[in-house]
Amino acid sequence: MTKEAPLSPFRTLDNVDLAGKRVLVRVDLNVPMEDGRITDATRIDRVLANITEIAKKNGKIILLSHLGRPKDGPDAKNSLKPVASAIERKLGHYVAFASDCVGDVAKSAVAAMREGDILVLENTRFHEGETKNDETFVKALAELGDLYVNDAFATAHRAHASTEGLARKLPAFAGRSMQIELEMLTSMLENPKRPLTAIVGGAKVSTKLELLGNLMRKVEYLFIGGAMANTFLAAQGRAIGVSLYEDSITGFARKMIAEAESVSCKLVLPVDAVVAPRLANIRTKIVEVDAVEPDQMILDIGPRTISLVVGLLAASRTLVWNGPVGAFETKPFDTGTLSIAKVAAQLTTVGALSTIAGGGDTIAALNVAGVAQDFTYVSTAGGAFLEWLEGKPLPGVEALRVKAA
Repeated sequence: MTKEAPLSPFRTLDNVDLAGKRVLVRVDLNVPMEDGRITDATRIDRVLANITEIAKKNGKIILLSHLGRPKDGPDAKNSLKPVASAIERKLGHYVAFASDCVGDVAKSAVAAMREGDILVLENTRFHEGETKNDETFVKALAELGDLYVNDAFATAHRAHASTEGLARKLPAFAGRSMQIELEMLTSMLENPKRPLTAIVGGAKVSTKLELLGNLMRKVEYLFIGGAMANTFLAAQGRAIGVSLYEDSITGFARKMIAEAESVSCKLVLPVDAVVAPRLANIRTKIVEVDAVEPDQMILDIGPRTISLVVGLLAASRTLVWNGPVGAFETKPFDTGTLSIAKVAAQLTTVGALSTIAGGGDTIAALNVAGVAQDFTYVSTAGGAFLEWLEGKPLPGVEALRVKAA
């Protein structure tokens, strides 16, 4: 579910004549597959509107994407042919497929296109020039098109041939799903309704050092949950039993706790927890974070902490969420994550809170809670979403920016 957001400073399809043009569209078709069958078509669904719009404007749509991580050239497991068939079924429109993305095969397939036609080229990563952003490979791709459209935010953090190199060779524009993502991220993180709250969870602080440091300087409230919180609790000298934590990061955690107040950020940690001797053990207890016994693991936030986070949400106007706050994949340790998800969704539906969430585990949790459609925006990007939150420029995005006169 998406809501209106201010226009962002990126070249879009609003005022482009596409009729008769060969439009190279970088999409994210890196969908999960099992035995040649697509198990989750979310990424395909996100790009259908953009494809349809270009077709209606009589452009020739040439889709570029990678799939998986092929190591030694072409392989059947990572072919985009089944994905082309899935797009065809969803659109109810014939979709052609070329067995290569450059060379004579691709050139012939493009030459045969008429206005409104759709063509999927084979996996760009079957060529090593893709990930190397090789100039020769970029040129070979560019020969196939008149315009370039990037509709794959999830790959925008990589300076690859089809994500960044092409944007330097051809007139380049943001596709509609890319545009929506950029507008949402820009409006909700750079110009948010305040107070702004961030919830960051997951297992390791070490993977989110830059994220935490950047968010701390942008938000009024920062709640840290999941196993990450254990490292902060340990840094405060609290007993955390046999809970997962990172001893080497406790110094960073202490420094961050000390700095938070100086940048007007209230850093919030759990005050109680659901514990058990091990993850598979159902003999759970709710204890204060000062009272975790030596043989116990912290596996979820407790009811007092849930109430604390709900209070933060009620006092906020914008929420950014990345990472579950407990071991939500295993019942009953999903209570904290699902409870917060449902409250955030309720506040969103009544217009009291704008919500954006991203990251695979976070999306999975929202889907389990049945509330993903109620959030203002849910980003399907992984690394790109995190790098944006970390404040890093994304090569594929920077190439689309409108240059100052």
